[in-house]
Amino acid sequence: MKRFLKAALLTSVVVFVLIPLRAVAQTPEITEFSVPSGTRPHDVAPAPNGIVWYTAQRTGALGRLDPSTGETHHIPLGTGSAPHGVIVGPDGAPWVTDSGLNAIVRVDPETEEIDIFPLPADRGNANLNTASFDGNGILWFTGQNGIYGRLDPATGEMEVFDAPRGRGPYGITTTPDGEVYYVSLAGSYLAHINIETGDITMLEPPTPNQGARRVWSDSQGRLWISEWDAGQLGMYDPMTETWQEWRLPGNSPRPYAVYVDEQDDVWLSDFSTNALVRFDPETETFEIFVLPSAGSDVRQILGRAGEVWGAESGTDKLVLVRLNNE
Repeated sequence: MKRFLKAALLTSVVVFVLIPLRAVAQTPEITEFSVPSGTRPHDVAPAPNGIVWYTAQRTGALGRLDPSTGETHHIPLGTGSAPHGVIVGPDGAPWVTDSGLNAIVRVDPETEEIDIFPLPADRGNANLNTASFDGNGILWFTGQNGIYGRLDPATGEMEVFDAPRGRGPYGITTTPDGEVYYVSLAGSYLAHINIETGDITMLEPPTPNQGARRVWSDSQGRLWISEWDAGQLGMYDPMTETWQEWRLPGNSPRPYAVYVDEQDDVWLSDFSTNALVRFDPETETFEIFVLPSAGSDVRQILGRAGEVWGAESGTDKLVLVRLNNE
């Protein structure tokens, strides 16, 4: 819990009282950056050096934005490429889940050299989605056509597993202690992966057929889930093995992306209201920030200290939310 120490002087005795107050957050500043027309950016990954990577899904490239100038640069990933997800790995390089190539792709941020790790030949058309590194430096990934898998970047060894209930594996995340979880959009479940064996434990949200789309861990290891079909935000606490769910504001919310910032505030994108939505876990309240461009369709959110980034697939833009936390 976010706390600060307040000192009170009473009859010449200093008494220290812990008061559970949140850091004061000003109204976020929202800025959009245009990327080349027809790009259809799907996922976005801000790097520690200030550069922002994004997948140019429609043009088969990895994009790079310099927010200080607004300049973009595209790196073609190969014939047939249709990149979906991108994250920055422990090595500082962008790692891409490419559904068109049916492969994991690493791009050297300095030389732009491309390393392609194809799925096994008998695992064609996996419809690769997103990826996350575990605490041991192994890359775990999902494929909507019913698979999840792992890649050892040091050896290139890859293993692919069949997912329960077939189609659906989508978002994936790693907790601070290195545990990996994914969610299934079509299967409507949360899965905890045993990173040693590859086996999973299925965790069923309270609402059936909720359409668990994306998942993100907070600093306490709680899993926050965008429930696309139910219009809800879900949370699973592995410590207590308990669930909570909250419906987003509005008549027919459609929460797609989810991300937890360094303040442990939860961010979602709502297609219904064309907005980014911030949820305060302490007060259990939502704030809606309507985006400047109509039809933004933010499909993924990621961030770094003081910043939340989204990929506007519907407008060929990236959006930056400066948090201005004090």
